Amino acid sequence: MARREYSEEFRRDAVKQVIENGYGVVETAERLGVHYDSLRNWIKKYKSPEAEVEIKKTQDTTAEIKRLQKELKRVTEERDILKKAAAYFANNPN
Repeated sequence: MARREYSEEFRRDAVKQVIENGYGVVETAERLGVHYDSLRNWIKKYKSPEAEVEIKKTQDTTAEIKRLQKELKRVTEERDILKKAAAYFANNPN
């Protein structure tokens, strides 16, 4: 049987379902199509203090990216409005 590789994000999300949402390990493993021992190992790995700090950093970075994307959208919209206003007043000097 071939060994499957799972992304870090997939592993973290699987662990989150068990730890934060309270789902059972076996139930979650079956639903996700992974072996329950793999999921248990991921839980051990991600519950370590170093891993919790890394997860927190990742969450903070994701939140910052979302905030910056919102700000960029707002600033881009403002710029577009100002461009249109400048073009309007340039064509209508009244």
